[in-house]
Amino acid sequence: MFKHNLFTDLESSDGSERFDDILKRKDVRIERIVSKGHVSDPGFWYEQAWDEWVLVVSGSAVLEFDKDGLKMVAGDHVLIPAFKRHRVKSTSLIDPTVWLAIHLQA
Repeated sequence: MFKHNLFTDLESSDGSERFDDILKRKDVRIERIVSKGHVSDPGFWYEQAWDEWVLVVSGSAVLEFDKDGLKMVAGDHVLIPAFKRHRVKSTSLIDPTVWLAIHLQA
């Protein structure tokens, strides 16, 4: 058993968005994502085959669903159903946005 902290090692060495698996099992994956000004590529949409629950732990972001934007701040969470088109429109430029994402396989 090891203790870990969500706020340790936030920045990647090359400035890219950071994705770290916290727990990975057959039907669930818990992931920490750290974004700092990172957004989805133009024209790119996630449309995954599993449900994803996301929590903004710190910072802020805007998720885009088709034409609707959803501003999220620390403490906000949302369940994104499987095959729901979405993308990251913006994340905080100053402080890192730390996400906790739970991917649930059907």
